Amino acid sequence: MKTLLSDIQQAARDGALLSSSAQNLQNTLENNPAPNVLASIQELFDAKAWPELNDRFFKTLAFGTGGLRGRTIGKTITKAERGTPQALDRPEFSCAGTNAMNAFNVSRASEGLATYIREFHHQQGLPGRPRLVVAHDTRHFSKDFAQLTAKVAAENGVDVFLFEGPRSTPQLSFTVRQQNAQAGVVITASHNPPHDNGYKVYFNQGAQVVEPHASAIIAKVNALHSDVYTPLPPQEQGTVTVLSHEADKAYQERLETLVLDPQMVKKAGTSLRIVFTSIHGTGGTIILPMLKHFGFNCTTVSEQEIADGRFPTVKSPNPENAEALAMAIQKAKTEGADLVIATDPDCDRMGVAVRNRAGEMELLTGNQIGSLMAYYRVQKFKEQGVITSENASRCVLIKTFVTTDLQKAIAEQNGLRCVETLTGFKYIGAKLGKYEAALPQEIREGYRLRPESETREARLKHSSFYVCGGEESYGYSAADFVRDKDGNGAAIVFSEVAAYAKSRGISLTELLDEVYSKHGFYWEQNGSLTFEGAQGAAQIQRLVESYAAKPPSTADGSSVSAVLNYATSDFHDVEGDLIPKENMLIIELSDGRRIAVRPSGTEPKIKFYLFGRALPESGTLFSSDQLQAAKKSVQSALTTLWSWVQKDTQERLG
Repeated sequence: MKTLLSDIQQAARDGALLSSSAQNLQNTLENNPAPNVLASIQELFDAKAWPELNDRFFKTLAFGTGGLRGRTIGKTITKAERGTPQALDRPEFSCAGTNAMNAFNVSRASEGLATYIREFHHQQGLPGRPRLVVAHDTRHFSKDFAQLTAKVAAENGVDVFLFEGPRSTPQLSFTVRQQNAQAGVVITASHNPPHDNGYKVYFNQGAQVVEPHASAIIAKVNALHSDVYTPLPPQEQGTVTVLSHEADKAYQERLETLVLDPQMVKKAGTSLRIVFTSIHGTGGTIILPMLKHFGFNCTTVSEQEIADGRFPTVKSPNPENAEALAMAIQKAKTEGADLVIATDPDCDRMGVAVRNRAGEMELLTGNQIGSLMAYYRVQKFKEQGVITSENASRCVLIKTFVTTDLQKAIAEQNGLRCVETLTGFKYIGAKLGKYEAALPQEIREGYRLRPESETREARLKHSSFYVCGGEESYGYSAADFVRDKDGNGAAIVFSEVAAYAKSRGISLTELLDEVYSKHGFYWEQNGSLTFEGAQGAAQIQRLVESYAAKPPSTADGSSVSAVLNYATSDFHDVEGDLIPKENMLIIELSDGRRIAVRPSGTEPKIKFYLFGRALPESGTLFSSDQLQAAKKSVQSALTTLWSWVQKDTQERLG
């Protein structure tokens, strides 16, 4: 140990190790690490693997507003981490390092969270112990980290409800509310690469934690520099209850209420052929039985229904990417299916491919999927008399700033409000919490267990009725009983939209053109630049600072008409609520295009969102020829704008 400490100091003096890496390595060794951690550090030192050591130790993995996310398997897997052979070629131990998603950081996070919710529970004067719901996906180490979370929380005085096997993020959100829990944790890295994992935290409304709780929890966690703790006396410790199929049933019963026209679905759904893939994740647990319950003709990609944290059949388990749907699309072609539905590993995102008028399978963007759902639900609610001219102003669509304005047009042309939030479903969840809090006290009591028809009537009368919402990154929801994006619910809702198109004898792409003809053609193009590791983090920060300090005055031949900096300026939404500060810059061009720039909160990327549109003349619809011309013009304008953005970023980085 002394020799290794001396080697660390020498490597720092030689410039091989960053000073922060050296300090974190020293702290790790002084806290009596597990034998596999010590052996891994020694092995990397012997190999002079300085980039790997710096990536693992240049910082302590920060507990942010969403929790934790990072590598759980290193770029270099040491022999000590590989250990004895495990199923699915998983290393025996997670990646050693203060900047890794491992037992050290999961334990710290769980202890800090348990401490905060116990104190908050006491401050609220609530009886008994606080409750915590814990779920996990199918990734490597997810089950281990979930069990560790439950153990640490229980030993720190919290009653834990732990799912027996992999379950989706939206089901975790629902169950937090259904169990009246103080908080929830789901172990997942969503659609990140197989080497990553994460720790997402939810508060008592079932939404991801927001202020003031976020900062308070962050402070508790980041104050802990060791994973060593003293459990409370046995009589003060919490219990661990395992959740199984009864919890699934409660969620499924609520999901059933998302279908607005069961008779139409029953009639058209049997002739609608669907291919579903969970991409080795949790989606099949709920989606398959629900689609079959509604009578849809649904098959799966059997190879991708196997829970496997390597995600071996795809390059990335992200339904935003065409490649992730390739096997399902091929099966749809072979079977003559109408629709492909794919969900990511924790089933909060959903992507689709549809059979177009020409008979080919066509991918839809997240903006198109969400817009079709919004269009259908608004029209159907109006047909059913749920939305009327008298109450339309109390009905709301919610989207993020970087989601298509087509959804705003759909809302406003039907008399509804469109509320825009920052990126992240936690902000949509916070809005839903606000609408619930506006209900009379006697309705709020037991609200979570009241039938959907009853809560809808109450919201229409006393507060705001949430029709649906989402974000361009393939996340959607259509009710307030889940306070996060819900791939399970989205699969059900979009299948109903597909059944509606089928009942009219048109394709989903023809239905989408109908939406464009009425509301205008809106098109978006997203791009991102990836910068890995410590050096990459510095490059992303340089770009963020550069755009804030020196935004462009022209872009792709158009002058800049406005620059909106959400990190420094105050903005309010249509309801008058102050938008929280965030590192996002929106650059508006005089020709109507705009660019949004923001660093990713979960991946080593800086993201760019490009927007364009073409509108029909007032009071008219686009003809078929006019719509095709508008598509070509707007899409071409965004292609050249993205080329300009890439060149501009290169110049800013030098």
